[in-house]
Amino acid sequence: MAQGLLAALFIFAGAMKLVMPVEELKKQSSLSGPFLRFIGVAEVLGAIGLIVPALLSILPILTPTAAMGLFVIMIGAILQSVPMGPVVFIPTLTAVLTAFVAYGRTRLVPIFPKEQIYG
Repeated sequence: MAQGLLAALFIFAGAMKLVMPVEELKKQSSLSGPFLRFIGVAEVLGAIGLIVPALLSILPILTPTAAMGLFVIMIGAILQSVPMGPVVFIPTLTAVLTAFVAYGRTRLVPIFPKEQIYG
């Protein structure tokens, strides 16, 4: 459930960063336009990585790896949101959910057998 919710969120956020004009993106953030485009690509690829590997049973280790990558992106979002006050709650909650998926898919309910990891 959390994976699907996060995937939808990051597909939407990443797609918006990719389709919006750079001038509009720069109005909403102090970051450069090309960097925001890069973040958009990373969010879309991370969203795909949350769902597709487990769905197709191809390299399922990519699911927690994608969640960890999205967690790093959300740490940056938290740092950008701190000056805005209560808005920081949204990226913080998203970071907690990405950490939950990464931890859950590696420790609680692994989507790959330990033999694949440790040989």
